Amino acid sequence: MARPIWTGTISFGLLNVPVQLYSGERSVDLHFRLLDSRDKSPIRYERVSAETGKEVAWKDIVKAFEYSKGSYAVIDEKQLRKAAPEATQTIDIESFVERESVQASYYEKPYILMPMKKAEKPYVLLRETLKKTGKVGIAKVVIRTRQYLAMLLPDGAALMLNLLRFPQEIVAHDEFTLPEGKAADYRINNREIDMAAQLIESMSVEWNPEDYKDDFRDKLRAIVEKMVKDQSGDAVAEDEEEEEPATGKGEATQPDFMALLKQSIAAKGQSQKTGRASRSPTRRRSTHTKDKPAAPSKAATAKRKRG
Repeated sequence: MARPIWTGTISFGLLNVPVQLYSGERSVDLHFRLLDSRDKSPIRYERVSAETGKEVAWKDIVKAFEYSKGSYAVIDEKQLRKAAPEATQTIDIESFVERESVQASYYEKPYILMPMKKAEKPYVLLRETLKKTGKVGIAKVVIRTRQYLAMLLPDGAALMLNLLRFPQEIVAHDEFTLPEGKAADYRINNREIDMAAQLIESMSVEWNPEDYKDDFRDKLRAIVEKMVKDQSGDAVAEDEEEEEPATGKGEATQPDFMALLKQSIAAKGQSQKTGRASRSPTRRRSTHTKDKPAAPSKAATAKRKRG
């Protein structure tokens, strides 16, 4: 198993779930190098000026926005850093929605969340509650230097974090000339629909992703292996074993989950009555480090003791 990409907490209400983030996908593409056909030397890419044809050093390169043909506005690196999202270690759930209400076009990239040591109870609590309610959490998270919209959802024994596209990244359907209207408008009769439905029914099976293979990659891999064997006389080495999983140093405490849930619900109801924002007034953004998950606020702890 690979090393975690990110370590932090899932935050909703007054509950924090310490987790580690792992990629939920892996690349299986075959990567090729470009060579000079005359002597088989590798081709490298260089930063070359379009005006002089000479290579430009990194220290002399700046970023700019082309606002009209040939006209550029140079952006200062300090301004870029100032505009960058603040790095946090929190998957900050802002709301919960019906899972079916999030269109597939918003899905971008899957990640797997694994609980830190002693955080299994809140992890399972959140997972099973999402399953029972049919809801998913909509959150914002900063990974590396970019802020993402994300969806937290249960998947078997795992909690998945699926990065979502923002609305402005989705191409609207009205930009295309699509065949709108009813089937009858296109001279499609009920018999044709019934026959098509029978065909679909005859081809319907239980979903099993293992039934679907990347045939092109397998054929390409076989070609490459044969060429390598013909040229070197040796068998192609197996793919390298994946790295050992990293062990999380931080350990989560075991708060009173019922008390925190009651406080979160009470705070939610109070904010709705007063017309304030939906978040709890006692909730603050986590500023803890990777190794120390955020503890409940003092107000939450005192209230729990009184309860």
